[in-house]
This record gives sequence, C-alpha cells and structure tokens, in this order.
Amino acid sequence: MSDPRDLTTHLLHHPYQPPDSWGAVPPGVFKASTVIFPDVAALRGRTYTAKTGYTYGLRGTPTTYLLEERLATLEGGRFCILSPSGLAAIMNVDLALLNQGDELLLPDNVYGPSADLAASVLSRWGITHQRYDPMNPADLAARISERTKLVWIEAPGSVTMEFPDLPALVAAAKARGVLTALDNTWGAGLAFRPFDLDVDIVMHALTKYPSGGADVLMGSVVSRDEALHLKILKVHGQLGLGVAANDAEFILRGLNTMALRYHAHDAAARELAAFLGRQPQVTRVLHPALPGSPGHDHWAANCSAAAGLFSVLFDPALRQQQVDAFVDALQLFRIGYSWGGPVSLVVPYDLGAMRADRSVLPGHLVRFSIGLEAVADLQADLAQALRVMG
Repeated sequence: MSDPRDLTTHLLHHPYQPPDSWGAVPPGVFKASTVIFPDVAALRGRTYTAKTGYTYGLRGTPTTYLLEERLATLEGGRFCILSPSGLAAIMNVDLALLNQGDELLLPDNVYGPSADLAASVLSRWGITHQRYDPMNPADLAARISERTKLVWIEAPGSVTMEFPDLPALVAAAKARGVLTALDNTWGAGLAFRPFDLDVDIVMHALTKYPSGGADVLMGSVVSRDEALHLKILKVHGQLGLGVAANDAEFILRGLNTMALRYHAHDAAARELAAFLGRQPQVTRVLHPALPGSPGHDHWAANCSAAAGLFSVLFDPALRQQQVDAFVDALQLFRIGYSWGGPVSLVVPYDLGAMRADRSVLPGHLVRFSIGLEAVADLQADLAQALRVMG
C-alpha cells in the first residue's frame, strides 16, 4: 500500500531500519546534533554523565564514548573527557578547579600557551600563578600556600626536555592537599603510568601520537576520582566543548598503531640524537633517555620508553644566522610546530623568551621531532645541513 504522505515527508520518516548485526574492525561513526528520544519519560530521565544514554550530540555519541573509554584505559584512569585541542583540555581543567583568589603553580619549562593562558586570561579573573623549578621539588613545596589549588607538571619540560622527579613533585603537592595535573602528551600513556605515581589528572594532546597523521586537533582529560571528573565535566558542558565525529574516528584508528609508531619514533630519535651529540657544533643534546640530559636518572627510574622528540644546543659562539642557515638547509625535516606525525619537523627556539634563567642551558636551541622516514636518510640530511652551517 502506498504511503499517503508527500514524498518529501516519506523520505524524512522512512520506516526502514538496518539490522543491528553489523560487525567490522573499525567502529561506527555517529554524527548528530539532535538525539531522538523514544518517549517523554526517556527525554526527562536520560543522563549523559555516566554514559548510560545520549541526550545531545555535544554531550557524546557512541563514537566519542568509545574513544573516551579507550583513552581512559590507555592512561590507566576511569573517566575521560574530550576537547577540541590539548590547550582546550588545559583550559577546561583550569576553569573547573580554580576560583577567584586561588593560585596556580606552573613549572618553569611549561608549555608556552598554558603559561600565556594563566597570565592573560586567568589573571583577569583574579587567579594568580607562580612558576616553580621543576627540577627542585623543594622549590615547589616552598611555593605552595593556602591559596594554591592546582599544580601542573610536565614530563619532560616543553622544548628544553628536562625530566623531573615525578614522585617527589607529586608528593610535595599531596602533602599540602593540592591537586596535581600532568601533561602526558610526551609519554602518550606508553612511556610510564602517571596514575601509578598518584597524579590526580592526566591531560593528553591527542593531536600528537594518538592521531599520528598530523591532521587532527584534539585533547583529553583523564581522571580516576568520580567527583573530580564530574566537576570538570560540568564546566566542559558549560563551555560547549565538543569534538567532531570524523576527528574521533581518526584518533580511534590511530590508537590501533600508536604503540608501534611510538617505539619506532623512539628508536630513530635516540640514534639521531646520538649522532648530533658527536658533532663539533653541538654542545649538548637534550633527550631524557640519553645520559647527560637533565633529569636522565629520573627518566630511567620511571620510564620504559621515550618519545621521538629532542632538542640540541648549538655552540653559543655560533651566530644565530648560522643556526638559521642550518635549519633552512634541511630538506627532509620540515619547519613547523607540533610533533608525533609521520614527517620529521624542526624548530629553532629563543630560550631567552621562555626561561627565567637562560644561563642554565647556554647556546642556540633547536628542537627536532623525528618522523617515520628512514634513519639513514634523516642522518644524511642533518650532515649536509651541518656543512652549510660551517
């Protein structure tokens, strides 16, 4: 019997539903803003906070729920929240846990945009911050006051790659009842287990190794304590933070090969860092897994692997123009921020604008992110660029 309704209506309300026995290796990708409820009771009774149902696309879909659960497993936590970038995840944590009159402590080698967020945005809302020496737990302990509500930790430090004494830093904060949040983007859930060290919150820029393709921006916040999770989740919803279904799909796909890629990046980076360490123009290699790098002993005590990321200090006697010429001469290494993708990257940094005490690491700093090219080809590229430097 033909449907009496207009064809346009019939197409929008077609009765066919595909069978639910579909099975495949990749998970389904669900896209929606509106979520349909079967009745009013479901509309009024359904909640998204415990992933027991769906209320609105921004609050989660089967695709994002699945990704959150897998990321919680990766980090060794219980609860996960997705954000459109790593920096958005940091902001979510800060805004959920800090109020007017509170103080935030950041390591001196903190990720630059995180420090700028504290100085430019949080400060306008009456939230102060201090920078502590991440290589000196006593300095952190001395800076904690009654106003301190959150301590961010990075392992290793951004750009300069110092690896801190993680247990000591966490213990210093715990002794005063202060929450700790760790940026675990470098460790990627593979190099060490942050929650085993009693960290409260783990932030991960999924843009890097979980993606692996240099084509997705996303961040996550993982925790173990339900009350803490719900506090962050509430602000997450108030900020309207969400991720696209196809971006979640890419991260889910990337997780399948992340461990293989991570260890390949690791092996290649150690070999190339050692090569650069033998060059006369280089005064120091900053790679946590190599002896002589700041905090190497802490890395060895806590980690089983390392990311494909390191920095080198070129002789301070060299002119900046020579260092820039070296970077420009590289052919396989592309000049660009971020890391964790298939193509090797290089960026020169001005330490004077980043650290309170530049004298600790004198020289011209250049950071390398090692991709998935053949190590011999990358080494040859470095060698020819060093000849250009002179």
